[in-house]
Amino acid sequence: MAGVKQGDWVAVAADQVIAEGKRRGPDTPLVCASGISPSGPIHLGNLREIMVPHFVADELQRRGLECKHILSWDDYDRLRKVPAGQPSSFAEHIGRPLTSVPDPCGEHPNWAEHFKEPFRAALLQLGVEVVEVSQTQMYTSGAYRDQILHAMRNRAQIDSVLGRYRTAKKAGDEPEGDDDEAEGAGAGIEYYPYKPYCSTCGRDTTAITAFDESSTYIEYTCQCGHADGFALNRVNGGKLVWKVDWPMRWAYERVTFEAGGVDHSSPGSSFTVGSQLVREVFNGRPPSYLGYSFVGTSGGSAKMSGSVGGAPTPTNALQIIEAPLLRWLYARRKPNQAITVAFDQEVSRLYDEWDALGRKIDAGTAEAGDLAVRARSIGSATRTLPTTARALPFRTLASVVDITTGDDQQTLRILKDLTVDDPLQTLDQARPRLDCAQAWISNYVPADERTQVRSEPDAAQLDRLTRAQRESLKLLLDGLDEHWSLPGLTALVYGVPKLQAGLALDAEPTPELKAEQRALFSLLYMLLVGRDTGPRLPTLLLALGIERIQKLLTVP
Repeated sequence: MAGVKQGDWVAVAADQVIAEGKRRGPDTPLVCASGISPSGPIHLGNLREIMVPHFVADELQRRGLECKHILSWDDYDRLRKVPAGQPSSFAEHIGRPLTSVPDPCGEHPNWAEHFKEPFRAALLQLGVEVVEVSQTQMYTSGAYRDQILHAMRNRAQIDSVLGRYRTAKKAGDEPEGDDDEAEGAGAGIEYYPYKPYCSTCGRDTTAITAFDESSTYIEYTCQCGHADGFALNRVNGGKLVWKVDWPMRWAYERVTFEAGGVDHSSPGSSFTVGSQLVREVFNGRPPSYLGYSFVGTSGGSAKMSGSVGGAPTPTNALQIIEAPLLRWLYARRKPNQAITVAFDQEVSRLYDEWDALGRKIDAGTAEAGDLAVRARSIGSATRTLPTTARALPFRTLASVVDITTGDDQQTLRILKDLTVDDPLQTLDQARPRLDCAQAWISNYVPADERTQVRSEPDAAQLDRLTRAQRESLKLLLDGLDEHWSLPGLTALVYGVPKLQAGLALDAEPTPELKAEQRALFSLLYMLLVGRDTGPRLPTLLLALGIERIQKLLTVP
């Protein structure tokens, strides 16, 4: 049992969170935290920031413990760049808080809400419950006022901690936060861990020039030419820089678990620095922590960036991947392992692996670790996610909707033929997987790879057939009625070369017979769809129906 648990990263992490809570005292709440900056489309890499703490919080809840999962929206961060696909005119807002930038579509209160809304919908679909905390609201309401004043009065100590890890700036050191000012000031320069937003231009292109600890009055200048000041104990006009803000929130929220990307987790990075600051400055403890690796998509493994844009989002993935399977992708890999989400042909393999796991569980042969991961995938401690009642192979469904171009009547006819032993009664039995297959065919399969069945026979090619090819077509056509089912047609198309060789349909194929089978398949594809490959032939034949097959394959 210990070995199984050791391989279950969620259970191990939950144990560590419980131990951390006990170290802090009997009244310590269990708090898991995530943080996302809604600076652009919230992508599948950001989703791991949510899913790692979610699985840990969910495990604690399954054990009967109270645990809160906080999602801190870093919507008071500055707009750093305009993501791909957004109007270039929004460059004028760079440096302003995300909640002060207009919605690019004019449908939401601001830029941040424009990107939050679809992510919220995806979390609901995935069964993820979080307590949302807007950092704009926290900062502008004065909730952090005491913490800001404390940081400003202890700025020399903060600068000293930062100085232990100060290195030459490396491109890409930090992702979305205000890291430009977080490394400390350096020798001979007064350091301030706070960044005001300019009262004239609204940007954070400011520099504090003076701070009076008694009155808490700061003075600053801005690159726009404006100079101003205000008392920190009365006015809320800025925020702590990233490497100070993060440990401050650990202490404020009493966070006991958090995860972070590998760029936060290496020695000397944000987590290391934050762990020192939360102890030495904010009188708190760093949370139990897991670093997670990047999430890529089929065809590339580059790190995703919301501020750059263009990376697939959870909404994109949920169009083609059922919610339990997407949860499974994030649950089955340890956080330090990279994840690849398939949008190409590999999506069929994902479904095949999921279905194979289901069969092992039904047969009682699944290992304990697989059982635990699947339980976390099909729902949370409080909710079971919808699943497809009749889980037909994804590649089969994709072939059918490709051939039928989504026609429901034709699709149901074919699926009934595919399930002849226990016929499908309605398409709803095959949903949502059927809808995922339709979305994949429509949105992710190039037009030149879609199946286009001939409307008329290829007379020229039929006329050029050899005697052996004509004989193979006749054997196929003669056997359609007797073999009209998916298993039957499978046996028939593989068996025609055997019959031509004087063998039985179930004879073991020789290398020569396999070559003849491949040649027959290519011929059939050319005569039916005009190219030498296509959907699985038995599925294609069922989709076309006997009359259409006879029309396209009968030699004049």
